Amino acid sequence: MQREGSGSGEDVTILAIESSCDETAAAVVRNGREVLSNIIASQIDLHTVYGGVVPEIASRKHIEKIDQVIAEALRTADRTLQDMDAVAVTYGPGLVGALLVGVSAAKAISFASGIPLIGVHHIEGHISANYIENKDLEPPFVCLVVSGGHSHLVIVRDYGIYEILGRTRDDAAGEAFDKVARAIGLGYPGGPKIDRVSREGNPDAIKFPRAKVADAVYDFSFSGLKSAVLNYLNSCEMKGIPVCQADVAASFQKAVVDVLVEHSMLAVETCGLHKFAIAGGVASNSALRSALERACTERGIAFYHPSPVMCTDNAAMIGAAAYYEYQSGVRHGYDLNAVPNLKLGENLHSLLDSCG
Repeated sequence: MQREGSGSGEDVTILAIESSCDETAAAVVRNGREVLSNIIASQIDLHTVYGGVVPEIASRKHIEKIDQVIAEALRTADRTLQDMDAVAVTYGPGLVGALLVGVSAAKAISFASGIPLIGVHHIEGHISANYIENKDLEPPFVCLVVSGGHSHLVIVRDYGIYEILGRTRDDAAGEAFDKVARAIGLGYPGGPKIDRVSREGNPDAIKFPRAKVADAVYDFSFSGLKSAVLNYLNSCEMKGIPVCQADVAASFQKAVVDVLVEHSMLAVETCGLHKFAIAGGVASNSALRSALERACTERGIAFYHPSPVMCTDNAAMIGAAAYYEYQSGVRHGYDLNAVPNLKLGENLHSLLDSCG
């Protein structure tokens, strides 16, 4: 990776590619906040029969779709590769085979067209989705990133500069949603199905645990909650007690939401920041959004959130993040590779140092 001057103050138009999991996506984004096109080819129907994403199948489908999706993104934006100032791509974290498809396509485009190549962190993309629909949002702010693979509390110090306050010690929130949904017979994908069924249930019907990590107040742990749900279901089966699917879903969802909201508000209050944002697939959960909006309003905190389509994996968010990388002079070489376990930032300061 190199850093060089970003050039003039003229408009910057970026072709962005995302293929970290089971969506093949491409977008054209101008100046980090204006989406000219955002094309997504989803594989949900393909993986539903297996109850989750099958990495080999995902990679093969990306290969089939990547050229079509990129061409459609350029056509919809009424742009050509010659109009692009850079090509950006997610290079981690994610499924290694899936990532490689996008990275290979981006490198080929960069080489053939001569435009700069910018690798983008997937979580940074999710955070940057907030810039697209919240034109007034600028760092610093606290962001909760919740998805199928990640649960992070992050201080966004500046564009591209992050400090992780907390993360999951085991299952991510989205992973817990998928596993519980499967256990109560809802199937895949679990998040949207639990969200929908929960509206018909009583969130206080079953008292599921809210885990705390003693030595890290911002960290999350959802494996115990998942086990508690499984134990409840097994106990009901052994005793011949009928299970109300909606009550289990609503009670589980409330346990997750309570923890996410509590930790988020603690971070905002302790760090003295008055802006809070959410990102990631689970950020589209209606109960979570309502609870966070209510908590922020009570505390006088500005609450930012992307629309549901911008919460799930897409390339527009990658283009938004890439713009600020481009402006800071980041350029990657053709040795850019997929990094499935790529980390976001580092905890550079202790809680006392970072939050005063």
